[in-house]
Amino acid sequence: MNRRQLLLNGAASAAFLAAASVLWRAGRIGEAQAKTFAVTKTDAEWKSILTAEQYSVLRHEATEFAGSSPLLGEHRKGTFACAGCELPLYASETKFESGTGWPSFWESLPQSIGTREDSTLGMVRVECHCSRCGGHLGHIFDDGPPPTGKRHCINGVALSFKPATA
Repeated sequence: MNRRQLLLNGAASAAFLAAASVLWRAGRIGEAQAKTFAVTKTDAEWKSILTAEQYSVLRHEATEFAGSSPLLGEHRKGTFACAGCELPLYASETKFESGTGWPSFWESLPQSIGTREDSTLGMVRVECHCSRCGGHLGHIFDDGPPPTGKRHCINGVALSFKPATA
């Protein structure tokens, strides 16, 4: 096998794995979306109300680039809500600087999020989503601060911020 064949085979293998991952993930998303949520919309309706990046994260479990969210620097008092349906998810008092590049919280508001096991990327994680519309938010890890010891690592594009009124 010469260098050209090796490179072509490598590129073909990478393309196959990427396509297989997308198809496998699509099946998993279909399972999650099969749940009934209070807010449901067609794919076309979601696309019409969300930006392309919000749609990719909330509806297809993508991840925004680390450090890209303006909400990383948001330190005012207020509430972080789902960008898809505006359900309040996190109080500003539970936000902390995790150094990961994504907005992080040590606790969600009561009954605001749902969770499920996510075994993508060769590891088991806890995925969290909006309990009202099913939109993917991020993941929950066990390396957060007291009092919960949890770190809700959330895509900023999946959130909107509502400042507290004085």
